[in-house]
Amino acid sequence: MLEEWNMGTIPHPPGRDPELLDAPNSDFVKPMQKLFSWSQELGPIFETQAPGFGMVVASGSDVCKDLFDDSRFEKFAGFGMEAFRPITGDGLFTARNDEENWGLAHRVLLPAFSKEALARYHEPMRESVEKFIAYWHEQRQPVDVGGESTKLSLDIIGRAGFGYDFGTMGPEAGRHPYVDAMVEALMFSVLPPDLQEQRREDFEGWVRLLNKTVDAVIEERKGNPHHEQRDLLDAMLRNVDPETGRTLPEENVRYQITTFMVAGYGTTASLISFALMYLYSHPEVLQEVRQEAAEVLEGQSPTFAEVPRLRALRRVIDETLRLWPPTPAFLRVAKEDTTVGGVHQVAKGGWAAVLTRALHHDEAWGPDRHEFRPSRFLPDEVKARPAHIYKPFGTGPRMCIGRQFAIHSATLALSALTTEFDLQLSEEPLSVAEGGFFIPDNLTATLTPRS
Repeated sequence: MLEEWNMGTIPHPPGRDPELLDAPNSDFVKPMQKLFSWSQELGPIFETQAPGFGMVVASGSDVCKDLFDDSRFEKFAGFGMEAFRPITGDGLFTARNDEENWGLAHRVLLPAFSKEALARYHEPMRESVEKFIAYWHEQRQPVDVGGESTKLSLDIIGRAGFGYDFGTMGPEAGRHPYVDAMVEALMFSVLPPDLQEQRREDFEGWVRLLNKTVDAVIEERKGNPHHEQRDLLDAMLRNVDPETGRTLPEENVRYQITTFMVAGYGTTASLISFALMYLYSHPEVLQEVRQEAAEVLEGQSPTFAEVPRLRALRRVIDETLRLWPPTPAFLRVAKEDTTVGGVHQVAKGGWAAVLTRALHHDEAWGPDRHEFRPSRFLPDEVKARPAHIYKPFGTGPRMCIGRQFAIHSATLALSALTTEFDLQLSEEPLSVAEGGFFIPDNLTATLTPRS
């Protein structure tokens, strides 16, 4: 709640009802976009309340700089994440800072995201992309860019991370029920407590489906003890903690798989779909990306060593992550009594939601902050601005451990798709869905293979 904050210095949305507070003016289908809208109106920090719930929302550069100070603030595994714990328990994303399995899993799994590990994932990622390219060559109707990016992302994380085929591609393939359950469960996690109670039975059904799917992944691997691929699942089952000599507990393995399935598919699908939207609506940027690919790759699929040389494409990815960061917000909690933004007093235990997209549209980005301009990620511009205004993967020790996995797989996918296809995008105003991640829900494209 809000007792730890000095509320006299923090504005709130207009039109607050005496009993229902901000609930009548809230949007429980697209809550983060509503918060973004309020941030543009109310400024760098505001508070919002509904019956039985309240939170402070931060987005301004100066306020967030204080919240990112790891000596005074740390990750808060509360609102939203607390509701998701029946699915991911003490997995890396939802574990509390003082839970033993967080430190254990971080040490056990960190090698699985090293440069050496990423090199091992490159080939199965490439195979997923090639499979998807062949699948798109068979398409003759306009495709749903968000839905198709989800299919590709789920295949990549399933294949490269867990040696598992979700069967998402093919003429008869629809959206896997695992994805529907994930989306619904993520949306459930950010509902106010009273609405969560109304949907508790549905939520429990989604949990059962998610657990059944993950258990099938584990059992398939156990049935193939001579599996050669050293992937994420292998690390979860076999890696030993260098400090304690322990492996991950069996229940925690399930939690970690679900954590990485959710984060892996969501982050990559969001990134690919929005990047395609920006590339095919900015022909000059698309041409630069294609020209660079032709020079670096010479008509071949990129090797692991060549991926970092696709610098123009990487700037597109960074700018896409700025404008539509996949994860809409992350939470920070005060470790001591302190002040943020120079005036807002917060007591120990007070927490705030950092609204990532709003931070990425802060005035510190300049007068063109709402525009797509990948050149803002040229080295000189990056060095000239404060680092704390760009946080697409969170901050501090709890920053997303799989960020390079997502960027590498998205680079492979976007390089191939822009080389193989011209896309004619639909012209209707963009609608963005929220299922724990931002993703376009009405962006369609007509595909034309390039000769």
